[in-house]
Amino acid sequence: MSMDLLIEKIREKNNPSVAGLDPKLEYIPEFIKQASVERYGRTFAAAADAILTFNKELIDAICDIVPAVKPQCAYYEMYSWEGVRALHETIAYAHEKGMYVITDGKRNDIGSTMEAYAAGHLGKTDLFGDPASAFASDALTVNAYLGTDGIAPLTSLIQNNGKAIFALVKTSNPSSGELQDRHLEDGTAVYAAMGDMCERWGADSVGKFGYSGVGAVVGATYPEQLAELRLRLPHTFFLVPGYGAQGGGAQGLVGAFDQNGIGAIVNSSRAVMCAYKKENCDEKEYAQAARREVIRMRDDINGAVQNNR
Repeated sequence: MSMDLLIEKIREKNNPSVAGLDPKLEYIPEFIKQASVERYGRTFAAAADAILTFNKELIDAICDIVPAVKPQCAYYEMYSWEGVRALHETIAYAHEKGMYVITDGKRNDIGSTMEAYAAGHLGKTDLFGDPASAFASDALTVNAYLGTDGIAPLTSLIQNNGKAIFALVKTSNPSSGELQDRHLEDGTAVYAAMGDMCERWGADSVGKFGYSGVGAVVGATYPEQLAELRLRLPHTFFLVPGYGAQGGGAQGLVGAFDQNGIGAIVNSSRAVMCAYKKENCDEKEYAQAARREVIRMRDDINGAVQNNR
């Protein structure tokens, strides 16, 4: 199972964190951008070239420390088809370096459209009779609020192809409670009901560590709900955004982990990519600054989790 692979990589590196690769040109050092513009002019091709250069250097600097990366599709799509090519090459490069890849696409649809998303990001596409992988990620974030119709096209890839998904359950944004904290007629909060659905959807794909291929996105910015859902969803692995730039701290996310110290992977994006700006160091040291940040994050999370056990 894909979630087993992720947990094995987390254990191997003793690091339950994932680096989000959500690049914008403003995050990228000037010397990289200048080189790309000299090659391609002020074009989408130059933006994609700069992004790929930036991503590869970051991956080189952190791949021995961090088990996974999480590229967010929107930050590549905004740079046209050249940006999407950079996404494809980023995923391939991370795999070359032995990293687990979670594509953050939050895809959401039903029927044949969701089948197409599933084939593109996790499965294979029929190319004139020959199957071929388009992006070949290990996991994909999905918006499951359409219900089972939007998840069914993914279940065979989870059960038979060792892939995983992370469904939005309790998101980290300030307005998430407008819908997710409302209560159904039986008194269950909407986010808890969605979590229960994740447990059901993953029931046939529980791996050797006790977690299924259907994970949940649960924000570090809501520590009480995070701890509540960990107890409620014993077989659902958590992807935890909101650490760092969004305000979530290590102490607030300890509830995401089980008694064995597993059960979640914590994301940080801007704090890693822009570490050189926070440190105010030479921009040519951006990759080394990112390395220092992921080490700090690893130690911060591990310290909090161990002290809570």
